[in-house]
Amino acid sequence: MIDWKLIATHFKDLMRVTVSVREGAISSTLLLKRLRSGSQKNATYTAFREVGRVIRTVQLLRFLSDAPLRGRVTAATNKVEAFNGFSDWVRFGQRGTVTRNDPVEQEKDVKFTSLLANLLIFHNTLDIADVVRQLEAEGEVIDPLDLAQISPYLTERVNRFGVYSTHEIGITPEDYDTRLDVDFSVLDDDQVPAA
Repeated sequence: MIDWKLIATHFKDLMRVTVSVREGAISSTLLLKRLRSGSQKNATYTAFREVGRVIRTVQLLRFLSDAPLRGRVTAATNKVEAFNGFSDWVRFGQRGTVTRNDPVEQEKDVKFTSLLANLLIFHNTLDIADVVRQLEAEGEVIDPLDLAQISPYLTERVNRFGVYSTHEIGITPEDYDTRLDVDFSVLDDDQVPAA
């Protein structure tokens, strides 16, 4: 149960803290440190915890009663999970786990995996754009809804172990034309599918 009386009793303190954070008089990090010290005994902390419970309850009720919101949240969650699965696939060497206890090495592992995953996504996107251009050149009409169904998290044509050719090292690639002649403005937010 939410303790409404506690919120009402400490409402002025809650507002004072909120205004201080908004005006930049105190950083949210410092505030959290101060509130956490002796957390259960700190009345402002417990009042903020009750406000947090109110906000969480309102958000859950909104989520349960709003079908379009549920669809958007599910689509966003699916996209994040698809990226995480793709990153795990990219990071095949250690079965997707960070094997070192050194925080610096862990950060490097995560950043290098993200970099490699983003490079593959960029490569896949360029390949998709080439196919779209080829289809348009052949007279095909590209429906933005169909194009929105394509995920850049493709793995079928990627050789993770690589094919190493050194005779092309000195060749500078041509600039890539990133423009596509597809009108995406016809898509609504709820029409863009999950990846």
